[in-house]
Amino acid sequence: MDFYSGTVSGLLLLLLLSLVIVHGEIPTTLDGPFKPVTVPLDQSFRGHAIDLPDTDPRVQRTVKGYEPEQISVSLSSTHHSVWISWITGEFQIGDNIKPLNPEMVASFVHYGRLRFPLTHQATGQSLIYNQLYPFEGLQNYTSGIIHHVRLTGLQPNTLYYYQCGDPSIPAMIGDASYANLYLTNGTGSDCYSCSFSQTPIHETYQPRWDYWGRFMQPLVSKIPIVVVEGNHEIEEQAGNLTFAAYSSRFAFPSEESGSSSTFYYSFHAGGIHFIMLGGYIAYNKSADQYKWLERDLAKVDRKVTPWLIATWHPPWYSSYKAHYREAECMRVAMEELLYNYGVDVVFNGHVHAYERSNRVYNYTLDPCGPVYITVGDGGNREKMAIMHADEPDNCPEPSTTPDSYMGGFCAYNFTSGPAAGKFCWDRQPDYSAYRESSFGHGILEVKN
Repeated sequence: MDFYSGTVSGLLLLLLLSLVIVHGEIPTTLDGPFKPVTVPLDQSFRGHAIDLPDTDPRVQRTVKGYEPEQISVSLSSTHHSVWISWITGEFQIGDNIKPLNPEMVASFVHYGRLRFPLTHQATGQSLIYNQLYPFEGLQNYTSGIIHHVRLTGLQPNTLYYYQCGDPSIPAMIGDASYANLYLTNGTGSDCYSCSFSQTPIHETYQPRWDYWGRFMQPLVSKIPIVVVEGNHEIEEQAGNLTFAAYSSRFAFPSEESGSSSTFYYSFHAGGIHFIMLGGYIAYNKSADQYKWLERDLAKVDRKVTPWLIATWHPPWYSSYKAHYREAECMRVAMEELLYNYGVDVVFNGHVHAYERSNRVYNYTLDPCGPVYITVGDGGNREKMAIMHADEPDNCPEPSTTPDSYMGGFCAYNFTSGPAAGKFCWDRQPDYSAYRESSFGHGILEVKN
């Protein structure tokens, strides 16, 4: 395997299963005016995402024994380090599962600038996680052994080769998921708690995480990624445990960036300081996340990293009916802090469509505010968001907007501006520069 290390001019951000998408009119710079670029759209692509069957060779297990699979590279907090992650051993699903011992397979990575010999070695940690249900008829899950190893001392603009696995076990280096939209028997379901509606536990099909890891390995084993949690990663299970797959399967530069959580952290990439925030963990001013954010922003030297980009899952500025003003409590708590430190761009997912804002602060056009880009149109079986809240009869009832995972009710009627006295605008809002419902992908390229 190989990956490219160094100053990043183009960066792939995996916004946890909602890929960074840019459609329609693409901004040529983030300081000046946007130049519209027309992207042809085949109408047949709207809302027709289908699942790969588990018999598809792209998601089947192709290694044997404890050979590495689901290999991925993740960015660390600085440009001279990355995380290598992989899985050994097969997952188990059923009534009688026996978790593997993480200590039975060592976590080694050999790497260097030449294919042979690989002159450097790093060791890391391994773990497993379980998804358990105290209900008869539901299948429990235990993962393979998940390995995370951090490589340090990497040089800029350099191609590195690496080999991961336990050297005492013969290896062949082989080549997310919406697991909570499926029951433990693997069948799709739009009912999140059909089998036990009186409990908070949410049935999921964990093998889809393994299928996702296998499908993505040809890309993510070479291109570093970062992830941030979304609502589909909550995956409630027995013992009030949540986010088990998310926190176990991916590597995070949390400790390196002074964070004690996998839900929020930061890192540098080229001239950009990226801040990853959690929309499904406490974010008010007394919370650990907010206090960490204050410390992190205060440390950013804009002469060294002139661009400041923030990312979290549910958007603050979206004109679609789906999830409209759902994250208002988070906006009320954190927007002023991000504004005061001059955040340039914000990326969000959640809404299955594309929308780019004008520079905005507190719903008012402001040249010092960030540009918000909703890029939730990676595509899944839930189809696209198409209806806009400003269209006739589409404005949702305010009482339906809060998300139970994100705190209380904060979305009220607007008190000023063109939408004063109303919960929704009656036309495309001033803050909305461009919006489009379609599947796709895109690239953010930052120069100079």
